[in-house]
Amino acid sequence: MDQFPWLSVLIALPVLGAFGVALLPKGSDELAKRFALAVSVVVAVLTVVMATQFSNNGDRFQFTETYWWIKQFGVHWGLGVDGVALVLILLSVILVPLVILASWSDAERSGGAAEVAPKRSVKTYFALLLTLEAMMIGVFAATDVFLFYVFFEAMLIPVYFIIGSYGGPQRSYAAVKFLLYSLFGGLLMLVAVIWLYVLSARTGHATFMFGDLVKLNIDPTTAKWLFLGFFIAFAIKAPMVPFHTWLPDAAGQAPAGAAVLIVGVLDKVGTYGMLRFCLELFPGAAKWATPVVITLAVIGIVYGAVLAIGQVDLKRLIAYTSISHFGFIILGIFAMTSQGQSGATLYMVNHGFSTAALFLIAGFMISRRGSARIDAYGGVQKVAPLLAGTFLIAGLSGLSLPGLSSFVSEFLVLVGTFTRYKVPAVIATVGMILAAVYILWMYQRTMNGPTAPEVGKMKDLSRRELVAVAPIIAIIVALGFFPKPVLDVINPSVTHTLERVQMQDPKPSVGNKLAEKGVRP
Repeated sequence: MDQFPWLSVLIALPVLGAFGVALLPKGSDELAKRFALAVSVVVAVLTVVMATQFSNNGDRFQFTETYWWIKQFGVHWGLGVDGVALVLILLSVILVPLVILASWSDAERSGGAAEVAPKRSVKTYFALLLTLEAMMIGVFAATDVFLFYVFFEAMLIPVYFIIGSYGGPQRSYAAVKFLLYSLFGGLLMLVAVIWLYVLSARTGHATFMFGDLVKLNIDPTTAKWLFLGFFIAFAIKAPMVPFHTWLPDAAGQAPAGAAVLIVGVLDKVGTYGMLRFCLELFPGAAKWATPVVITLAVIGIVYGAVLAIGQVDLKRLIAYTSISHFGFIILGIFAMTSQGQSGATLYMVNHGFSTAALFLIAGFMISRRGSARIDAYGGVQKVAPLLAGTFLIAGLSGLSLPGLSSFVSEFLVLVGTFTRYKVPAVIATVGMILAAVYILWMYQRTMNGPTAPEVGKMKDLSRRELVAVAPIIAIIVALGFFPKPVLDVINPSVTHTLERVQMQDPKPSVGNKLAEKGVRP
């Protein structure tokens, strides 16, 4: 156990900040915003300081903390991060202050438009954002499976109230749908978690600690059922086709800032859970399920892209593009190659930033125009060149243009998949072509063409909005040219996962054929 409880502090600070915001006197909305922003910035700075002390060549889990929580049931307050968890926590804490800054007026106009009044106060909105930040850090840091489940379910509460209280005209429907889908998946996972605990108790050491559970010798049939309990919960959270239908409604009705955290971070809990728990706790069952999972991932890539092309709502279009991108992430995870899983993890980070930029800029546009419909725009680049320029960079990253962050991760996923599953990799490339269609067509319809009278009065990005978006654009460009620091953190954890699943990278087929002919490659 490390001397300083970094992770506990990072979880506690946003919770205390949320209480601080809630306790501010009535009418202190501006102070609540500034206080929430300050807390989130402190959390981000502390996380970066912690990350600088992470050793790529050290123990797999670092900054570990293990305390008894419910001793009678073997539940620990167990925290620790490996490379994968660390980069996802960094993604979370970087996005939260930018979202708060960009969402300065979201609680005053539901869904980014003025036609629906918020149900709750401005203070409550920012307190919920800080609470959500604490839950996101906790879910990635938990090394006790029961504690992971608690954070996994606790995230639903602030998201439900944010959508239901500050969303668009259909916010109640979207919030309830999100909650029911998530609760169903959580119930299945709870059954599997309890089952795991019972199996550990039979060994004489009842525990929920991940490090102990991976050592269990589980019957293959039982492992398959347990795998399904975890996998379906994570597939709903991701979301993966056919469990995806809650996402367009939730993202479409949520305020733009909240949509950033739902699609940019919360959904990554699903793919993170697949990589961490499904593969390592049930390696045999994961191999058994791989053909079906890869098939569904490829379907999701194409299906999400096709539906994105047909959307007339900006935020729903971005949500459907994410369904396609999550197909790539899941494909890379279950390809079970080092390139595929490293690319999938990097894709989680890159997708988080590129989608964040798209949602934030879309939110700025909607707040100005009062409509999320794509046909309500046109000629925006003539009156708001900064807004149009940042939207273009974010969009080009979404279609994986070389030189921007998503290209590296998507390339690694496809290469890693092709070495083991050639046909799915070839079909998945269709998603790249369709991505160019929906991104460029969206940009053309909104930014080019004649300027509508309503658009002609649109203002360019304000200083506050530019400060919120500029760091994301900078990260997109930086990771596009130099992803090595992130990959160096990720790769040791990926290697450990592949060792647990007992999978190795396939040898190059050309080299094998030459060897058969007696020729040295």
